[in-house]
Amino acid sequence: MSQPKKSVLVINGPNLNLLGTREPAIYGTETLEDVEQRVRRRAAELGCEVDFRQSNLEGEIVTWIQTAGDYYDAVILNPGAFAHYSYAISDAVTAGSVRLVEVHITNIHAREEFRHRSVIAPVAVGMICGLGTLGYELALEAAVRC
Repeated sequence: MSQPKKSVLVINGPNLNLLGTREPAIYGTETLEDVEQRVRRRAAELGCEVDFRQSNLEGEIVTWIQTAGDYYDAVILNPGAFAHYSYAISDAVTAGSVRLVEVHITNIHAREEFRHRSVIAPVAVGMICGLGTLGYELALEAAVRC
């Protein structure tokens, strides 16, 4: 008997819609669409389904996380700058019934002091940072296997 397919929601926070053009020396030249295509290919290899969303609005991200457990087995979240101060997102993860893997393209611990701490990390099952957009694929692997 085969196991049911896993489903994962990938949420991208503020300014990630600008990937490829926003500070390419820091964030690279891949667009969010490029990342999505690569993650979809990896998801097919892993036998799971993925949905992608991006928002610059904190409340919208909170709502997506609150309801994710009704539809998904896990969430991959790149909260962008919200990682450093959004207790609303952190509370939504705690209140929700879905496992969450946090991902950052850059190494937040090697950047400006205010970026060193994530308020999401303590409620996530794990965090991947500093590995560029490969972090999304690694987060998908973790979401499916853990």
